[in-house]
Amino acid sequence: MKNMLKDAAILLLITLTAGLALGFVYQITKEPIALAEERAAKEAYAEVFSQAADFKETELFWPEDDEWQSAWAGAGLEAVELDKLLEALDADQNLLGYVITVTSHEGYGGDITFTMGITLEGTLNGISILDISETAGLGMKAESVLKPQFADKKVPSFTYTKQGAMSDSQIDAISGATITTNAFTNAVNGGLYYFQTQLGGGSYEAE
Repeated sequence: MKNMLKDAAILLLITLTAGLALGFVYQITKEPIALAEERAAKEAYAEVFSQAADFKETELFWPEDDEWQSAWAGAGLEAVELDKLLEALDADQNLLGYVITVTSHEGYGGDITFTMGITLEGTLNGISILDISETAGLGMKAESVLKPQFADKKVPSFTYTKQGAMSDSQIDAISGATITTNAFTNAVNGGLYYFQTQLGGGSYEAE
């Protein structure tokens, strides 16, 4: 019994020591981590809206209207989450467009998060990937294969194809990574849909 109590006391001491150590490390590292994340986010904003001199976070209003939510689901956007909305401003604080942070829950390796910049006229400046954990050599090619295809496009929505893009609204899928391609395409479409229905949208001409 004495040995059991001794072992239990030692185990408790080890657990308390480890907990205190982890807490201490967390307190030391949480601020640098937060600063690094903030810096990465600001760099992403600047990447997708280089014309802007400043960015101002604004309310990301999520409509409670059943019809709008049904339309969102009907467009296949149930797995798309909008995380943050910023106004892109020029040096005189005039509105140039918006930066939206979007998360897709359809990634093969987990959630995929990126920012996208949209001008008031509806042009998608591009996307900047913040977090991705797809398969190396396949889904991780999104940075080099998918990302460039969304830049400077003015279309209401995108589709992906395996036969080669024939218009601005088509995206060439990553070979062997259809799930990743689908996740990106749907998430971008979610941002565009929100822009069109909640932020004044843009005028789009038929291709």
